[in-house]
Amino acid sequence: MMIEREKIIKDYFQSWLNNNVAVLKDIFDPEIIYSECYGPEYHGIDIIERWFKDWNKRGKVIAWDIKQFIHERDLTAVEWYFKCEYDGEIGEFDGVSLIKFNEFNSIVNLKEFQSKIPHHYPYN
Repeated sequence: MMIEREKIIKDYFQSWLNNNVAVLKDIFDPEIIYSECYGPEYHGIDIIERWFKDWNKRGKVIAWDIKQFIHERDLTAVEWYFKCEYDGEIGEFDGVSLIKFNEFNSIVNLKEFQSKIPHHYPYN
């Protein structure tokens, strides 16, 4: 079960690198709720596909590297590094996604959290 979920998440991240909207219906439940780390929230697969297409008109994901997975029942947490070019500017950050799966291993809820780069050390 954990290996299958990890593959689903890897396929999702890869879809951004390849700009491949076609796989989203295989990954997400039709009633998906997706909360981005900086505020926007999307409800339903049709809205997710619309957001994906619109975002990729202005941006390109350069890297979305997985650092680790943590599994607990129907939840998987994934720690990652993300880098993109959007509207001609490069952005990058570390992040965590908390992902809930249904009994069919479709993602029903995804919440992202970010940690800005560069990190600084105020006491050094």
